Amino acid sequence: MDRSWMYKFRGSKEYENGLDKLLDIAFEKESVNGKIVCPCKNCKLGDWVDRVTAKDHLTYHGFLNGYARWFVHGEASSSTRPTYDLGDNFDNGNDMQGILHDGICFGRVENYSDDNDGDGIPGDEEPNNDAKCFYELLKNAEKELYPGCKKYSQLSAIIRLFHIKCLNRVSNKGFTDLLEFIKDAFPVGETFPKSYYEAKKMIRGLGLSYNKIHACLNDCMLYRKEYENHTECHVCKTSRYLGDKDSDAVGEALSKKKKKVPAKVLRHFPLIPRLQRLFMSSKTASFMRWHEEGRTEDGYMRHPADSPAWKTFDFRNRDFAEETRNIRLGLTSDGFNPFRSLNVHYSTWPVVLIPYNLPPWMCMKQEYFFLSLLIPGPTMPGNNLDVYLEPLIEELKLLWEVGVNTYDASMNRNFNMRAALLWTISDFPALANLSGWSTKGEFACPSCHKDTCSRWLWYSGKHCYMGHRRFLASDHPFRKDKRSFNGFEEHDKAPSQLSGDMVLRELDGHTHTFGRLNNDNRKLPYNWKKRSIFFELPYWKGNILRHNLDVMHIESNVCESVLATILGLDKSKDHAKARDDLQEMGIRSELHPIVDEYGKRYYPPPCFLMNRAEKEIFCGVLKQIKVPDGYSSNISKCISKKPPKIFGLKSHDNHILMQQLFPLALRRVLPKQVRAPLIDLCNFFRGLCSKVLHARELIQLERWIALTLCHLERIFPPSFFDIMVHLPIHLATEARLAGPVQYRWMYPVERYLSTLKAYVRNRSRPEGSIAEGYLVEECVVFCARYLDDVETRSNRATRNHDGNIDTRVELPIFVNPGRHLRGVNIVNWDVDTMKRAHQYVLFNCEIVQPFLSEHREMIRNQNPRLRIRDIERIHNETFASWFANQVQNMDFVNERGISDELRSLAQGPNFIGKRYKGFIINGIRFHVKEIEQRRKTQNSGVVVIAKTTSYSSANDRNPVIGDVTYYGVLKEIVELEYFLSRKVVLFKCDWVGQGRMQRQDENGFTIVDLSRPMNTGEPFILASQAQQVFYAEDPIDKGWHVVIKTAPRDCFDMDRREEIDVEDYLLSETCTGDISDDNEEIRWVREGVGGTATTNNMIIY
Repeated sequence: MDRSWMYKFRGSKEYENGLDKLLDIAFEKESVNGKIVCPCKNCKLGDWVDRVTAKDHLTYHGFLNGYARWFVHGEASSSTRPTYDLGDNFDNGNDMQGILHDGICFGRVENYSDDNDGDGIPGDEEPNNDAKCFYELLKNAEKELYPGCKKYSQLSAIIRLFHIKCLNRVSNKGFTDLLEFIKDAFPVGETFPKSYYEAKKMIRGLGLSYNKIHACLNDCMLYRKEYENHTECHVCKTSRYLGDKDSDAVGEALSKKKKKVPAKVLRHFPLIPRLQRLFMSSKTASFMRWHEEGRTEDGYMRHPADSPAWKTFDFRNRDFAEETRNIRLGLTSDGFNPFRSLNVHYSTWPVVLIPYNLPPWMCMKQEYFFLSLLIPGPTMPGNNLDVYLEPLIEELKLLWEVGVNTYDASMNRNFNMRAALLWTISDFPALANLSGWSTKGEFACPSCHKDTCSRWLWYSGKHCYMGHRRFLASDHPFRKDKRSFNGFEEHDKAPSQLSGDMVLRELDGHTHTFGRLNNDNRKLPYNWKKRSIFFELPYWKGNILRHNLDVMHIESNVCESVLATILGLDKSKDHAKARDDLQEMGIRSELHPIVDEYGKRYYPPPCFLMNRAEKEIFCGVLKQIKVPDGYSSNISKCISKKPPKIFGLKSHDNHILMQQLFPLALRRVLPKQVRAPLIDLCNFFRGLCSKVLHARELIQLERWIALTLCHLERIFPPSFFDIMVHLPIHLATEARLAGPVQYRWMYPVERYLSTLKAYVRNRSRPEGSIAEGYLVEECVVFCARYLDDVETRSNRATRNHDGNIDTRVELPIFVNPGRHLRGVNIVNWDVDTMKRAHQYVLFNCEIVQPFLSEHREMIRNQNPRLRIRDIERIHNETFASWFANQVQNMDFVNERGISDELRSLAQGPNFIGKRYKGFIINGIRFHVKEIEQRRKTQNSGVVVIAKTTSYSSANDRNPVIGDVTYYGVLKEIVELEYFLSRKVVLFKCDWVGQGRMQRQDENGFTIVDLSRPMNTGEPFILASQAQQVFYAEDPIDKGWHVVIKTAPRDCFDMDRREEIDVEDYLLSETCTGDISDDNEEIRWVREGVGGTATTNNMIIY
């Protein structure tokens, strides 16, 4: 199929003809209720639109980058799905046929045929339970909600009500009360159920089920397969049931009269039917091929499919990779307290699967998280987690070795679906349970393995993990620097990566018996506690990354350690015992405790400790800073300036601090030898968390973090380097193997655990509440994909959604995709404001560019001796009037086919316009400076990169044209209205350009003087040109502000970039040369700060 027209000008005839042909095919083969999935850049295959809207979107926005094969729009489709007669009486826009077809027919009623009798039962056989469920749902889909109702059937109404319940988290009791009110208010003959319980039974057939598997109270075994009918554990001999202590005949007779209660129940949610439903649903099937057909391939990593781990797996398993629909999965598990009460010790462990075939904007959403196992409390399974993973591992083995016959609704054919597990995602303690490698003790690092460099601190009573000089180049001067480090030279090499074959060799011949009461297992080598059950998967040992280190918790712990230590808080790593460890190690004698003649111990102040004034500056910056709306929580609530301290930070607060705010607050405090490596540490995490990565950048980050940690070793005491401070050395390597961290960290998982916790209604049966709540939510999420014109989790607009575009316009300048906020003020423009605004509109309109060149050339010909600068001045002053006359003359002689919109543009705007206080554009929320005085957020910072002509002098005849970055503060949001109700929104700002009002400080920050804006004749920019920054006031230089750039949330950069050859980069001077670093001698004692005494083993400054 010809695609060349896609790259033509979108206003050309070729583009229009090609687009019409594509829409003809799409609406013939893939439309649902007259709508298709829109493939424009804004909708990103996420919204269902009609033909007119689809054409408008693709004309004004263009196609989604990377969408070169139209797999969602009929290119691979050859037939249509079967239909069922649900009657013509209901017209509510909801696809009940699609719900029943995709959720039931191909899911379980495989032998259904249109050749049935009047009762809808095929042949003369009695239908099975699944078929009965299907026919009952068909009956409910045809039943009127009340006599004469033409809009909703009984089934569609109940689905809508359940959707409202789940979206707004209405309680079960509240839902029942609502049903009772509706039944009372509606006419006689209504068919609403009486209660939540009846309504749930009605839609249960649309969902999937789960299995209950009894488990040993001591986590020794599951009562399944050959042990299914056993009444006691074959390992510890504990009874299967609670309170089952009667062994005589009387006890047995009594026990038969009442239902026995199992000691523990594992809830298993079968994975296979849930994966099948992704393909059986016409709404999601095509997206399961995105990883192969839709992603951008330019050497950058935006998705796990771009990573070496994915590609290596495909290379080793070519038969699996040949079928693009085969599924790659990630597994995550973590414990949580379901009671929302810290004084109750209870831990429930869900095991969740994540399919990675989906595109980035769908992949990590909760709608596509599959709860596979729900492991009961009250105690965590710990090392016995493998016992509960057995049912899941069996499913994964079946999906790998055999596969499952599955119907693909997007291609209308069956295929053999297979699946493979790529890696696990967990916090650091749970990594030990999943991998079998203990994350405590001498060999705590699972990446360094047996080569972990650790040392026992006798006074602090813990291990420290230093030795980061191993990761430097072999000739780096730090390797021979004994005094600045641990008193020894470093000659070891960096540890090699641990492969699956190496693990199996180390554990060969070792067995492990599970159970909390079992103490008979012999000690395994190094830190091994077991052979992980994942090695039963045939491909697992070949995966190059099996267990991910969680960036979320590592970053949070590092942030807490650094803050506590430099501020001298209660959790500081610099305490009396840490100084005793320094003395015991024989290093940094300047910091050893000093004992006077009276036996009193004094501790010199270290170089990394802030004095009182610096603490106030540091906390003051964090306390006063305002960030954009939705950027973070209100961190200022966790900051106290007097006394200076930080408390109550959440994981995401620590993330925001490390990414942007921590370096900002460090600018004016601490010596440079301390400040610089801390800022480098923050820059490392910011680079690591980028949504688009390249191997070249990650190789640089690997070398950067090694050098940064070495600098920190020279500054902080050994007690500072716990395992969490050591782990960042491996994060860049893992990102180079597995791609962006957003697909492998715990943030979305932690939010999902919070959702599961909200399902708990019965505190005596928390796991049962979670299981039932999950099934209802799963059913409603599936049905919500078929609800048209209804806000659902999958289609509801984000908070900063731009709004709908004006589809009537032809010129792009009038498109205006944004939407205004707050009230509207009608104003009369003064002549100067209107002239400047209109001039900027003309100079930035693509269709006007030929007129601009013509007018500039005319001035040059009329005034051949004028300087270029004067020509530009005359051009700017006279173009608008000349353009209006030119268009009028052309219109009179009927040249070039003048359009109404061009005529409207030439006539200029109306003197009456609108002024707004807020505006959303490009997914960013802007507010004028005026309203920020009473807000905790800052949304008035604007940055724009503009082509600017620079002159060296007034007589310069060779000016330089280049991109210049301008920073500004938004003062007004104005809307100009032209003839035919065409509108343009502009931002009026106070600007600061390059020169004396903008500079770089010694820490690499851009700082600007907002107190003295430029006196420019062009204060306006188009709203669509604006990007957002926010400013932090310098605590010392008044009027100067530090610039921090931001990016809109939920924005995925899928544009193709210039490809980079990594092998050439590895040989280049940029990579092989030394990273710039400061090797000057460290001054460990802070000058100007007095010594301190110890109290209760803490150093009080």
